[in-house]
Amino acid sequence: MHRELTQELPRVAYFSMEIGLTPEIHTYSGGLGVLAGDTLRAAADLGLPMMGLTLLYREGYFRQEVNAAGRQIENPDRWTPEDLLTPLNPRVQIILEGRPVQVRAWRYEVTGIDGHVVPVYFLDTDLPENTPWDRTLTHNLYGGDNHYRLCQEMVLGFGGVALLEALGQDHNIFYHMNEGHSALLTLALLTRRLEESGRERPTGEDVEAVRQQCVFTTHTPVPAGHDQFPPELVEQVLGRRLTDLMLLTDCCLDRHLNMTFLGLRFARYINGVSMRHDEISTGMFPGYPINAITNGVHAPTWTAPPFQDLYNRRIPEWRQDNFYLRYAVGIPHHEIEQAHAEAKRLLLQEVARTTGERLDERTLTIGFARRATRYKRIDLLFSNLERLKQIAKTVGPIQVIYGGKAHPRDEGGKDMIQSVFAAKKALAGHIPVVFVENYDMAWGKLITSGVDLWLNTPQRPQEASGTSGMKAALNGVPSLSILDGWWVEGHVENVTGWAIGDDKEAVADEAGEIASLYDKLERVILPMFYGRPRAFAEVQRAAIALNGSFFNTQRMLSQYVINAYRFAPRLERLKTSR
Repeated sequence: MHRELTQELPRVAYFSMEIGLTPEIHTYSGGLGVLAGDTLRAAADLGLPMMGLTLLYREGYFRQEVNAAGRQIENPDRWTPEDLLTPLNPRVQIILEGRPVQVRAWRYEVTGIDGHVVPVYFLDTDLPENTPWDRTLTHNLYGGDNHYRLCQEMVLGFGGVALLEALGQDHNIFYHMNEGHSALLTLALLTRRLEESGRERPTGEDVEAVRQQCVFTTHTPVPAGHDQFPPELVEQVLGRRLTDLMLLTDCCLDRHLNMTFLGLRFARYINGVSMRHDEISTGMFPGYPINAITNGVHAPTWTAPPFQDLYNRRIPEWRQDNFYLRYAVGIPHHEIEQAHAEAKRLLLQEVARTTGERLDERTLTIGFARRATRYKRIDLLFSNLERLKQIAKTVGPIQVIYGGKAHPRDEGGKDMIQSVFAAKKALAGHIPVVFVENYDMAWGKLITSGVDLWLNTPQRPQEASGTSGMKAALNGVPSLSILDGWWVEGHVENVTGWAIGDDKEAVADEAGEIASLYDKLERVILPMFYGRPRAFAEVQRAAIALNGSFFNTQRMLSQYVINAYRFAPRLERLKTSR
């Protein structure tokens, strides 16, 4: 079916610091990892010659507990690779801080709808021949300090390139860097080229040869989100020769290693993950030709069973070609309502089983589940509790389901979770609020498909794309969201959902956004949900047809094939001074 996409296409090695494949494989923390997993699932469905590379993370990200006061407690989230992955024989060696570190790999197979297999390789340093500290380098996702992180990124970049060479998979290949964490692979490629030529110093031709093999996707629209390492640490970990190589090839900013800049410097094709993010990134990194390929989600993975059954019956082509979801416009409203009612029932049953809290299937249920950090503003809904109570009392009842983890070192994010618990206590008897612990892929599918309204309140312009609302749309759940990231493209007011505020002002007006949030609930959404259910079902149907049919990884990956992997133009060498 998609044979035209794969003709003359080189293999693509997709490097990502995290990849979310199943809830049982604890190698993801949130959106970046889930996007990586969805990308590889779409590659398998499309029959593309791709492979994924990441680290093993034996202790995962962390397992979250939240106490009665709302304080997050982190525990190791151990899993057993031997039960789920296949060990591989090749061992490769990298040099860290002047000493050899052995790396092995485990393999997982992602199988597409027509049986095509995309392998995923998990790099592992937990070997008896390594030092005790080196063995821990593939234990924790986003754990430790800058030293630990830089060593991990060496394992991913240099270890991944060495593994592909050991497997004989390094010929006619593109290297796709999913965010800057894996950008050291470019130095590995450059080093190998110098070794093969016998040259000590790289030429412009050497740099260009590496660039022609690499694609770079940046996800972070704020400078603080990009990995940066001071020169002393870089020389300690990478050694003098690699440090000099970075300086010779103009890869450092003020002698600091900026992983995003390294990826930009050595990529033939560069993209942000939404139209708005493209604009922000171009401003952050002037002189680089940054394109836009808006993220998507893997439709079969994130569509709940009741909607899968509905689409199988009404649009049987939807799995092979996600764009057929456009024809959801022809599904009768009552069938949308029935499928959603069943998805909602499945969610509320699991909430009751897990938390002991019973919610009403007839009540408008708002969902908010994502990483807990300040810019996400997970407590914006609770800015005016008295007004929220009055809305629920006079217009119609509301209940809220929350989920999400704060990074162990993100005290601001932890404070946000506590604020949700404080609001839960203050709203008791008026608006039920449930916080689901240890939010993961399984909970993600349940919540995005089972709530009635998806809430998203990032601080503009810090949402690069966001994908949770895309998952909701596949299940007929409209969004109420700040106009940032993907929602700038997906939003059609009163058709696919509703906007909070507007994006006309350069600086976001939080007071205005709070007022808009409450106004939309009070005057538009709740009256429609309770008074005009057929109109609400029409919005649900449009969310599927307009957003579900476009914001998926099948469309996204097809754009990568056409623009980045196969037909990407040669980029002119930058002439900007550094």
